[in-house]
Amino acid sequence: MRLHIDSDLGDDPDDACALVMTLGWPGVEVCGVTTVDDADGRRADLVRELLVMLGATHVPVASGGPTPGAAIDLLTESIEAGARLVAVGPYTNLAHVERSLPGALDGVPVFTMGGWVDALPDGYPPWGPSRDRNVQHDVDAALTVFGSRADLTFVPCAAAVTATLRTADLARLSAAGATGSLLARQSVEHGEDNGYRELAARHAALPADLVNFHWDPVTCAVAVGWPGATLTEMDLRPVLDQGVLRFERQSEGRRTRVVTAVDGATFSGRWLDAIEAAEHRMPTGDAGTTRP
Repeated sequence: MRLHIDSDLGDDPDDACALVMTLGWPGVEVCGVTTVDDADGRRADLVRELLVMLGATHVPVASGGPTPGAAIDLLTESIEAGARLVAVGPYTNLAHVERSLPGALDGVPVFTMGGWVDALPDGYPPWGPSRDRNVQHDVDAALTVFGSRADLTFVPCAAAVTATLRTADLARLSAAGATGSLLARQSVEHGEDNGYRELAARHAALPADLVNFHWDPVTCAVAVGWPGATLTEMDLRPVLDQGVLRFERQSEGRRTRVVTAVDGATFSGRWLDAIEAAEHRMPTGDAGTTRP
C-alpha cells in the first residue's frame, strides 16, 4: 500500500510520531511527504532530518509554502501512483491540487485528521469545533476538500482523543533507538508546555500520566487499515458559524466515512511496534530526493 503524508511537522511532535510509525508499518510504502504552512521550508527540512536518521532518504519531500508548486507536483505524482493521501495538518495543499487541477481528487482515498461532527465523550475536556485546528487554520481549504469528489474519511478529535502517549510508554519508546528517544523527549516537552498533566487531573477519562495525544498517528493508522478504529458512513453538510467550521448530519449531505471510536489501549502497543520496526529497518534506496 502506498501512502502520501501531508504534514505540518514541526509544532506538535505527534506529526513526527506519525511519520516514523508509518515508515515502520508492515506492507506500507511512504511514497511522498509534503509539508503545509511552510513558508521558509523549515518543516520540510525537519522531515528530511528524520528520514536521514531512519535511512529512508529515498522518500521524496516537497515544501508547501506560499507558492506550493513542488508540493502540488509531488501530490499529483502520488495520486497517479495510486497512493492514499493523509492530511495531518491543514488541508491547504490538497485544496491547491483540486483548484489547480479540477477533479484531481476524484475517487482518491483521502484521510484527514479533523472534521468536527460530535462532541467529545463524557470525562474528556469540553472542547468544541474551534479545537479542530487543521480545519480552522484554513477553512476555505477544508471546504474545498469536502466539496471535492475525494473518497473522504474524517478522523475527528472526538474519536482520536482516546489514543494517548503516556509516561508508561516512554521507556519503551526511548529504548527503540535514536529517533524514538528524540520523539520521547519532544513529546514530554510538548506535554509540559501545554499543561497536559494538569489537564488530565481535571478530566477523569484522561490517563493520569498523560504526555500527549496521538491525533496524527491514529489518522495514519486508519489510512493503512488498522482494525482498531470504528468507521461509520454519514451524510454531512458543512456549517460555518462565526468563522468556525463544523459538520452536521443531513440526509442529503455529502457521504463521508467518519471514525467514531478508537481502541486507544490497543493502539498504544501497535504504534510502538511500528516505531521499533522503523528504527531497525535496513536503509533502502538511493540518495534522498528533495524538492524546494
